[in-house]
Amino acid sequence: MNLEEVFRRAGVVGSLHAVDLDSGAEVSHLADEPVPTASVFKLPLLAAFARLADAGELDPRERVTVKERLPGDLGMGAMLDDVTMSLRDMAYLMIAVSDNASADVLAGRVGLERVNAMLDGFGLSATRVVHNCAGLLATVREDSGEEWPVVDPEILAKLRALDPAQSNRSTPRETTALLGLIWRDEAASPEQCAWMRRLLGLQVWPHRLSSGFPYDDVAVSGKTGTLPTLRAEAGVVEYPDGGRYAVAVFTRAFSPALNQPRADAVIGTAARMAVDHLRG
Repeated sequence: MNLEEVFRRAGVVGSLHAVDLDSGAEVSHLADEPVPTASVFKLPLLAAFARLADAGELDPRERVTVKERLPGDLGMGAMLDDVTMSLRDMAYLMIAVSDNASADVLAGRVGLERVNAMLDGFGLSATRVVHNCAGLLATVREDSGEEWPVVDPEILAKLRALDPAQSNRSTPRETTALLGLIWRDEAASPEQCAWMRRLLGLQVWPHRLSSGFPYDDVAVSGKTGTLPTLRAEAGVVEYPDGGRYAVAVFTRAFSPALNQPRADAVIGTAARMAVDHLRG
């Protein structure tokens, strides 16, 4: 069964890129098509933060008090009181539970223009960060007149947040390229790259990329992204024999339903198919 059929049976259209980080062998399916990244944009934000820490332009241990934040079910958005923590601990929350409030504090410190300048320096010209979390969700409210979640198909079709020409965007291939830079200690200093790998390994979600690799001796590190109808994850799968594979899977569901286990699971299924192919 090919990837297109696997995606279709799960009720989604999907794109994928997987690459062996050592040999360069790859598997691709619509890998150069622009896609909205949702919270996967936090990956280049993390890399830009790490580079500024290397340059001494910010102190990761600086403690910040956050009083106002986006409402949410996880991270600081679920907390009732003012929160004081270090910038590097906010980076942990941003990656591990995709905390939007933490991401927006870091985006304010780093500056989106610096994130995009970094991406240009890496040759990742199809990847752009144009909104922080608050800005992205503001476009959803403006386009829909509704609070989250949005499920009306006619409204969904108009959302700028789901249009890669108007939102945070990348391609599966450029997303795995950024992961490769982090895993090869080329995105920042070896110390900062090791720190980023650690955070990506602490992500809590088991239902997407990790679901394809349910083994105690296979490590999966990644970052998810979610918007109405959009589910994605990009990460690195590491085997005990030393094999390491960057994988990025982006999907759009045919149905606007919020609960779609098959659409989540197909990310792991497609990733496993690609990695199995790379492993021969």
